[in-house]
Amino acid sequence: MKKIILFFSFIFILFSTHSLFAQKPSWIVGGRLGLSIASGGGGSSAGLQLGPMAEVKFNRNMAVGTEFNINTQSGTPIEWADYFKYYFDVPGSKIKPYINGGFSLWFYTGGPYFGIRFGGGANFPIAPKLYIPADLQLGPIFASGTSVFYFAITSGIRYEL
Repeated sequence: MKKIILFFSFIFILFSTHSLFAQKPSWIVGGRLGLSIASGGGGSSAGLQLGPMAEVKFNRNMAVGTEFNINTQSGTPIEWADYFKYYFDVPGSKIKPYINGGFSLWFYTGGPYFGIRFGGGANFPIAPKLYIPADLQLGPIFASGTSVFYFAITSGIRYEL
Protein backbone atom coordinates (compact mmCIF):
# COMPACT_ATOMS: atom_id res chain seq x y z
CA MET A 1 0.00 0.00 0.00
CA LYS A 2 2.83 2.42 0.88
CA LYS A 3 4.48 1.74 -2.48
CA ILE A 4 1.26 2.58 -4.34
CA ILE A 5 0.84 5.84 -2.40
CA LEU A 6 4.49 6.68 -3.01
CA PHE A 7 4.12 5.94 -6.74
CA PHE A 8 1.02 8.14 -7.15
CA SER A 9 2.65 10.90 -5.07
CA PHE A 10 5.63 10.81 -7.43
CA ILE A 11 3.34 10.99 -10.49
CA PHE A 12 1.40 13.90 -8.97
CA ILE A 13 4.60 15.82 -8.20
CA LEU A 14 5.93 15.10 -11.68
CA PHE A 15 2.83 16.45 -13.43
CA SER A 16 2.35 19.39 -11.09
CA THR A 17 5.95 20.57 -11.62
CA HIS A 18 5.78 20.21 -15.40
CA SER A 19 5.02 23.92 -15.71
CA LEU A 20 8.30 24.68 -13.90
CA PHE A 21 10.25 23.34 -16.85
CA ALA A 22 7.99 24.60 -19.67
CA GLN A 23 10.37 27.47 -20.42
CA LYS A 24 13.76 26.92 -22.09
CA PRO A 25 16.49 27.16 -19.44
CA SER A 26 18.92 30.09 -19.59
CA TRP A 27 22.39 30.39 -18.07
CA ILE A 28 23.72 33.25 -15.98
CA VAL A 29 27.49 33.47 -15.44
CA GLY A 30 29.63 35.97 -13.59
CA GLY A 31 31.76 36.66 -10.59
CA ARG A 32 31.54 38.15 -7.13
CA LEU A 33 33.74 40.40 -5.04
CA GLY A 34 33.14 41.77 -1.59
CA LEU A 35 33.60 41.55 2.17
CA SER A 36 33.27 38.33 4.16
CA ILE A 37 33.20 38.04 7.94
CA ALA A 38 33.52 34.82 9.93
CA SER A 39 33.01 34.71 13.70
CA GLY A 40 33.07 31.87 16.18
CA GLY A 41 35.41 29.87 18.36
CA GLY A 42 36.26 32.94 20.42
CA GLY A 43 37.19 35.28 17.58
CA SER A 44 36.23 36.82 14.31
CA SER A 45 37.98 37.87 11.12
CA ALA A 46 37.13 39.87 8.02
CA GLY A 47 38.51 39.45 4.55
CA LEU A 48 38.01 39.84 0.85
CA GLN A 49 35.86 37.29 -1.00
CA LEU A 50 36.06 36.65 -4.73
CA GLY A 51 35.08 33.90 -7.11
CA PRO A 52 33.13 32.75 -10.16
CA MET A 53 29.45 31.79 -10.22
CA ALA A 54 26.99 30.15 -12.58
CA GLU A 55 23.27 29.46 -12.40
CA VAL A 56 20.55 28.00 -14.56
CA LYS A 57 17.20 29.82 -14.70
CA PHE A 58 14.73 27.05 -15.49
CA ASN A 59 11.74 29.31 -15.03
CA ARG A 60 11.14 33.06 -15.14
CA ASN A 61 11.40 33.21 -11.35
CA MET A 62 13.46 30.16 -10.31
CA ALA A 63 17.09 29.15 -10.66
CA VAL A 64 19.71 26.82 -9.22
CA GLY A 65 23.33 27.85 -9.04
CA THR A 66 26.81 27.24 -7.76
CA GLU A 67 29.67 29.44 -6.59
CA PHE A 68 33.34 28.86 -5.83
CA ASN A 69 34.53 31.57 -3.43
CA ILE A 70 38.02 32.24 -2.10
CA ASN A 71 38.31 34.23 1.13
CA THR A 72 41.41 36.05 2.42
CA GLN A 73 40.91 35.32 6.13
CA SER A 74 43.46 33.28 8.06
CA GLY A 75 43.76 29.80 6.53
CA THR A 76 42.38 31.06 3.19
CA PRO A 77 38.93 29.43 3.46
CA ILE A 78 37.45 28.27 0.16
CA GLU A 79 33.68 27.86 -0.19
CA TRP A 80 31.85 25.77 -2.74
CA ALA A 81 28.16 26.72 -2.48
CA ASP A 82 25.06 25.37 -4.21
CA TYR A 83 21.73 27.14 -3.90
CA PHE A 84 18.15 27.57 -5.04
CA LYS A 85 17.17 31.13 -5.99
CA TYR A 86 13.74 32.72 -6.37
CA TYR A 87 13.38 35.99 -8.30
CA PHE A 88 10.51 38.33 -7.42
CA ASP A 89 8.51 40.22 -10.02
CA VAL A 90 8.42 43.98 -9.47
CA PRO A 91 5.84 45.62 -11.78
CA GLY A 92 7.25 48.55 -13.72
CA SER A 93 10.86 47.92 -12.66
CA LYS A 94 13.83 46.23 -14.33
CA ILE A 95 15.49 45.50 -10.97
CA LYS A 96 15.32 41.78 -10.12
CA PRO A 97 15.23 41.18 -6.33
CA TYR A 98 15.76 37.61 -5.11
CA ILE A 99 16.12 35.33 -2.12
CA ASN A 100 18.21 32.20 -2.05
CA GLY A 101 19.22 29.34 0.18
CA GLY A 102 21.36 26.25 0.00
CA PHE A 103 24.33 24.31 1.26
CA SER A 104 28.07 24.83 1.13
CA LEU A 105 31.32 22.99 1.68
CA TRP A 106 34.19 24.90 3.28
CA PHE A 107 37.80 23.88 2.82
CA TYR A 108 40.33 25.26 5.28
CA THR A 109 42.60 24.07 8.09
CA GLY A 110 41.27 20.83 9.56
CA GLY A 111 38.32 20.23 7.32
CA PRO A 112 36.08 20.17 4.83
CA TYR A 113 33.16 21.57 6.78
CA PHE A 114 29.44 21.72 6.01
CA GLY A 115 27.57 25.02 5.94
CA ILE A 116 24.04 26.30 5.44
CA ARG A 117 23.67 29.62 3.65
CA PHE A 118 20.75 31.87 2.92
CA GLY A 119 20.32 35.44 1.87
CA GLY A 120 19.14 37.69 -0.90
CA GLY A 121 19.78 40.72 -2.96
CA ALA A 122 18.93 42.32 -6.27
CA ASN A 123 20.32 42.39 -9.80
CA PHE A 124 20.53 45.91 -11.25
CA PRO A 125 20.57 46.05 -15.07
CA ILE A 126 23.34 48.11 -16.71
CA ALA A 127 22.91 46.82 -20.29
CA PRO A 128 20.79 44.19 -22.03
CA LYS A 129 21.42 40.88 -20.20
CA LEU A 130 24.18 42.44 -18.04
CA TYR A 131 23.61 43.02 -14.31
CA ILE A 132 25.43 44.25 -11.22
CA PRO A 133 24.20 42.44 -8.09
CA ALA A 134 24.00 43.66 -4.51
CA ASP A 135 24.11 40.47 -2.45
CA LEU A 136 23.97 39.50 1.24
CA GLN A 137 24.68 35.92 2.39
CA LEU A 138 24.84 34.48 5.90
CA GLY A 139 24.65 31.23 7.79
CA PRO A 140 26.42 28.77 10.08
CA ILE A 141 29.43 26.62 9.22
CA PHE A 142 29.66 23.46 11.30
CA ALA A 143 33.38 23.10 12.05
CA SER A 144 34.80 20.39 14.33
CA GLY A 145 34.25 21.28 17.97
CA THR A 146 32.50 24.57 17.22
CA SER A 147 30.36 26.36 14.71
CA VAL A 148 31.30 29.50 12.85
CA PHE A 149 28.86 32.11 11.61
CA TYR A 150 29.51 33.43 8.10
CA PHE A 151 28.37 36.79 6.73
CA ALA A 152 29.19 38.28 3.30
CA ILE A 153 28.28 41.50 1.51
CA THR A 154 29.27 41.28 -2.14
CA SER A 155 28.73 42.67 -5.60
CA GLY A 156 30.11 41.62 -8.95
CA ILE A 157 28.91 41.14 -12.48
CA ARG A 158 26.28 38.83 -14.07
CA TYR A 159 25.67 38.06 -17.73
CA GLU A 160 22.60 36.16 -18.94
CA LEU A 161 23.45 33.92 -21.90
